[in-house]
Amino acid sequence: MTGLPLRQLLMSLGEPLVELQAAPAGLDVPVRHVSILDPEDPPTAAPGELVLAIGARGRAALPALRAAGRARAAAVAVKLDGPGQADALREAATEAGVALLSVRRETRWEHLDSLTRTLLSGADDPDGTGGAGPGGPATGDLFSLAQTVAVLTGGIVSIEDTSSRVLAYSRTSETDEVDDLRRLSILGRQGPEPYLAKLREWGVFSHLRGSEGAIEIAAHPELGIRRRLAIAIRSGAQPLGTIWVQEGSRPLTDTAEQALVGAARVAAGQLVRRRRELSADTRLTQTLLTGLLEGSTGPQSLATHLGLDVRRPVTVLAYAPAATDGRDAELSRDEVTGLISVHTAARHRGALLAPVDSRVYVLLPELPPGLPPATLRDWTQETVDAARDHLSIPLRAAIGPTVPGLADVPASRAQADRILDAMGRGGVVPDVAALQDVQAEVLVSEVLALLQDRPELRDPRLTALTAYDARHHTRLAESVLAYLDALGEVRTAAEALHIHPNTLRYRVRRAEQLTGLDLAQPQQRLLAMLQLRLPD
Repeated sequence: MTGLPLRQLLMSLGEPLVELQAAPAGLDVPVRHVSILDPEDPPTAAPGELVLAIGARGRAALPALRAAGRARAAAVAVKLDGPGQADALREAATEAGVALLSVRRETRWEHLDSLTRTLLSGADDPDGTGGAGPGGPATGDLFSLAQTVAVLTGGIVSIEDTSSRVLAYSRTSETDEVDDLRRLSILGRQGPEPYLAKLREWGVFSHLRGSEGAIEIAAHPELGIRRRLAIAIRSGAQPLGTIWVQEGSRPLTDTAEQALVGAARVAAGQLVRRRRELSADTRLTQTLLTGLLEGSTGPQSLATHLGLDVRRPVTVLAYAPAATDGRDAELSRDEVTGLISVHTAARHRGALLAPVDSRVYVLLPELPPGLPPATLRDWTQETVDAARDHLSIPLRAAIGPTVPGLADVPASRAQADRILDAMGRGGVVPDVAALQDVQAEVLVSEVLALLQDRPELRDPRLTALTAYDARHHTRLAESVLAYLDALGEVRTAAEALHIHPNTLRYRVRRAEQLTGLDLAQPQQRLLAMLQLRLPD
């Protein structure tokens, strides 16, 4: 039995059952058998075996890992009682040279054993699909991609395979000026032969085969053809299809060609495998990437899966919506994720995306040494500007520090999160920032978070002041904070509040009388400037 590559087994079992913790020998190690190791039995294994270490939790699984390594087994699966156990077991698995899988606590061992045996039994079927069965192109995601490209280019988009069969297309409105070529292609699900003959005559297809970038096809009103841009979709030297953008009632955007470069790379990933293989591979990549960002999975697993160099510089970018303006949050995130993926792929071929809750993280691996920080800022600003201009979605973006390698990704992500947290608290901050841009805002934000979580650190007099405002619908706390922010300049603070200076003086005196505060004392002023910034 040749076995099933560990990569394929993980993609088939999926995140709901197991997670990869370590793969020191890579993900192409063949799994040929599955065995159950009872806690009462001495630890044994066979070459190519997946060992299900039942009942061996934490350090109790170390003998099973060592025995599996000596026997050249493929992997050991264990259940973990807590996150602290994973580090010791990952280290032992790496030393033993055997893959380590963690099994979800609620997963029944007999269910996992049965599923694995079923997958292994289909690993040698003649069509090479590992029993997964055939699948068609991943056209569902292509429709989303076509719509994203339409937004970024201002045009009307269709995506076709190498036989000019239409795989996906963007939505059109009543005001869009669709030409005959587009209309007939959609209705017939394939470009009409007379038009295709003209494109061949003009050398369009030969230019596409030889060009990495987008090419322009001039308008031909006599044939009912409007101006177009086109770009080939390819995987290496292999052509996979073409993206066409027809100019409608308005000119295409200035960045249309750049957007097409990114879209072609995204589309290649969706066409290069069959639907099931692609879906499983994407899930595995997302699982490994999310685990790396969170620090729960080591860097080697993702590096092995994607062929990345763990020692090359890497940066994490983080995006979050500044507001949804009443739009459906899930729809907005899907639109933003699509836009970010296209823009980022246009700038960095190996960029990886991971949506986590309301944020979208971009991992930029294998950056060239000495890449200027201004370049990363320009890339990020382009994406934020595009979201605002094309989707009417305001974004904030944080640029994590460029770190030496994949092992340092959690630190870059953590700093990007710190920046976004501070930007989310308001104030005058840019929509794209690195730590040096908002150092003070980040530190003040973290002090405020501490005060928010620790009520015992707050001054009860200031708490009483905000409570008084809430009961009596007054604005004493707001007036005190404005007065302190203006360094005691009454006229400046009054102008900021749009009130008379005498009104401000009265409010400050009234706040001191009600609470016993003495704003002439530096310590009380400092604490008031912080505590009065807490959300109600």
